[in-house]
Amino acid sequence: MIFRQLFDSVSSTYSYLLASRQGGEALIIDPVLDKVDRYLRLVRELDLRLVKAVDTHLHADHITGLGALRDKTQCITVMGEQTKADVVSMRLADGDRLTIEGLALDVVYTPGHTDDSYSFALPDRVFTGDTLLIRGTGCTDFPNGDARHQYESIFGRLLKLPDSTLVYPAHDYRGDTVSTIGEEKAFNPRLQVRSVEEYVEIMNNLKLANPKMMDVAVPANMKVGLHQDEIARRGWAANANEALALAGKPDVALIDLRERSERERQGIIPGALHVPYPRLQESIAPGGVLHELVRSTGKRLVLYCAFGERSAMAVQAAQDEGLTSACHIEGGIDAWKRANGPLVR
Repeated sequence: MIFRQLFDSVSSTYSYLLASRQGGEALIIDPVLDKVDRYLRLVRELDLRLVKAVDTHLHADHITGLGALRDKTQCITVMGEQTKADVVSMRLADGDRLTIEGLALDVVYTPGHTDDSYSFALPDRVFTGDTLLIRGTGCTDFPNGDARHQYESIFGRLLKLPDSTLVYPAHDYRGDTVSTIGEEKAFNPRLQVRSVEEYVEIMNNLKLANPKMMDVAVPANMKVGLHQDEIARRGWAANANEALALAGKPDVALIDLRERSERERQGIIPGALHVPYPRLQESIAPGGVLHELVRSTGKRLVLYCAFGERSAMAVQAAQDEGLTSACHIEGGIDAWKRANGPLVR
């Protein structure tokens, strides 16, 4: 496995680049906007292809790099399903798996610092965001924070991992880079409590100042979604009601770009073909399955995903390959559900 821990000294943020092999797919956890060019340079140097950019939660101390990485690489943006961010390509739930080629991270819902906080675990390490820090824990005094929830996240979930599990947090303010679950059990002063009430008392009396960038970062990080207006202006979008009218027509092929786990959880539009977004480019290129489908049958491709972000990027790619009748469902399966579109499971 390729693993790089990257640091932003302004916000004391750790970002993590992971891949299974050189030349393979990569993901990044908790990227910082100001470091995006550095991440992309490293991706090129390691001969990787960035396919997913993940935030453990809605950050208050820096502006996320999710949107910039998506715009520069067409990668999938990922957060938990509780996020207040306007649009991310993929929203994960507790028990899901965050996957790229050769790697699968267990998705663990760990609220408390925020109500959209998640941790991501490999067999030997866990990325804890701001839930569990090295010799500390994330503050819980934000409007959507909750010390009781954080206690359950830490004691009920994270500390049940093997003691040897490496702990990689989203921040450190003293220069520490890694810990273990066993170390935090033994030496983290906030975890030496006998009850949830004692933990809540500690967290409610920290009296820490708000992050310096909070008033800027939180609104900015809630607006990371790809603007789909330009795709619509070019005539490459169908709203959910228009998509309902297109579904089932003999000259239309619905193309589902989501991953298998999303399809199982969210449902499938009847009759849709499954072409996961990472496989799209090869499918729409000359000789690819979708390119040949259009060439031989004249069908119109109607692409969709969870919230319209991946499909908006996909329809641009299809147009670039000369598939000029292609369009996408604006707002994705989320909009389809709100329009009472049929789904099968």
